[in-house]
Amino acid sequence: MAILGEDDGLWNEEALDVLYQEDAKSYQSAIMQQYELYVEMADRVSQRRGLANTFFLSLNTTIFTLVGVFWGSRTVTANWWLVFPVIALVGQCGAWFYIVRSYRLLNSAKFRVVGELEERLPASPFWLAEWRLLGQGSDPHKYWPLSHIEKWIPILFAGTYLTAAVVVISTGG
Repeated sequence: MAILGEDDGLWNEEALDVLYQEDAKSYQSAIMQQYELYVEMADRVSQRRGLANTFFLSLNTTIFTLVGVFWGSRTVTANWWLVFPVIALVGQCGAWFYIVRSYRLLNSAKFRVVGELEERLPASPFWLAEWRLLGQGSDPHKYWPLSHIEKWIPILFAGTYLTAAVVVISTGG
């Protein structure tokens, strides 16, 4: 049950023929070493994704706190100036959305490769066992992938910024 096509470049059949032609034990050892390294790399991408989310969530929470603290003591009566920070904030939310999306796509590709590597190992704990037990992410009663949730957070922040700016500008304060 191959996950990737023949032309996806994962397997180096020439190396298999030349280096491991009669040495199945060395071949299995090499696959296992590559699998361990690749799973570690996938985990590091997940960690970077978490750090990016933490950074943007902290940034937006700080912005909300600062607006709350300074809103009551504002001296500016013209509210049109809010357009500029709102554009910056919505742009920042857009960047957050696309960074999360890029990490999600990168992780999806990495885990497909992990699954392909597991095809040549004695067990498939992630691709066949765990992922199937979780309903492959399509049954929210078993598992709801974080990426389904995290993509909405920057959209909610951007919507809140836009709504607040429209209310403040249209009501004069």
